[in-house]
Amino acid sequence: MPQATHPLAGPPDRPRADTSLPAGGPGRDPSEGGPLVQVVLQAQGLVKRYRDKLAVDGVDLAVRPGERVALLGPNGAGKTTTLMMLLGVISPDSGWVEVAGHRFPGGRSEALEQVGFSAGYMPLAERLRVREFLQMYAELYGVRHPEGRIAAGLERFRVPELSEVMGTELSSGQRTLVGIIKATLHHPRLLILDEPTASLDPDVALRVRNGLMELCREQGTALLITSHNMVEIQRLCDRVVFLSAGRIIADDEPDAVAERFGRADLEGVFLHLADGGHEEPRRQETDRPA
Repeated sequence: MPQATHPLAGPPDRPRADTSLPAGGPGRDPSEGGPLVQVVLQAQGLVKRYRDKLAVDGVDLAVRPGERVALLGPNGAGKTTTLMMLLGVISPDSGWVEVAGHRFPGGRSEALEQVGFSAGYMPLAERLRVREFLQMYAELYGVRHPEGRIAAGLERFRVPELSEVMGTELSSGQRTLVGIIKATLHHPRLLILDEPTASLDPDVALRVRNGLMELCREQGTALLITSHNMVEIQRLCDRVVFLSAGRIIADDEPDAVAERFGRADLEGVFLHLADGGHEEPRRQETDRPA
């Protein structure tokens, strides 16, 4: 595969089983080959300060092939700053980021060739048909014979009928779907989505969720997603990482995190933190001696 010009370019928190996989499986682009990686994204000791405000305070994060991980927290928790450091848009004051074996800043261009990024607020070209828009990005990604990739992406998210639709005719939900398809044309090892399901109708949100789960399962793509939609996160992700005041305060399966905070679900945890609730999870009381 020729060297791509990526449109963005220029230790785990808790013990986990070894998820390295055989050649051709998740962690490797099944159609193009490439080195096998056990950790697609790793960040260690990330710190970022803006004048007198400590926005991110020692964040460690690792995401393995095929994992679907949510980065959560109320406004001001440090999500956006962390996300921008993971993409190499801003540099940490201390700590480091590595994607697919390439460490920032020196390896940022090579790393971002392995990354797809989409956000609900990103614009699409309105005077192009969806097929033309996706073709343009496929060429930027250096994808050979992109027609098959485009057709497969549209089919994965159950919108093949959008191929010849003009950008001006797309609904907000359809724009979201096309943006995600654009971000996955080059079979990225890491897909980062910022608020992809904001204000989506339930049927479109279902297409997003099912398409992402299929992508992670079949291609081994690692997913890192930020969202305020806790219901969708609980359905989609197999692991959630909660930030509060720039620090990771929980990293576990969704139901386990809710249980540790004494809440019925992730929305309860989110509201608890947004309301200034205590940052540390509640502990179950041990049996007291008589």
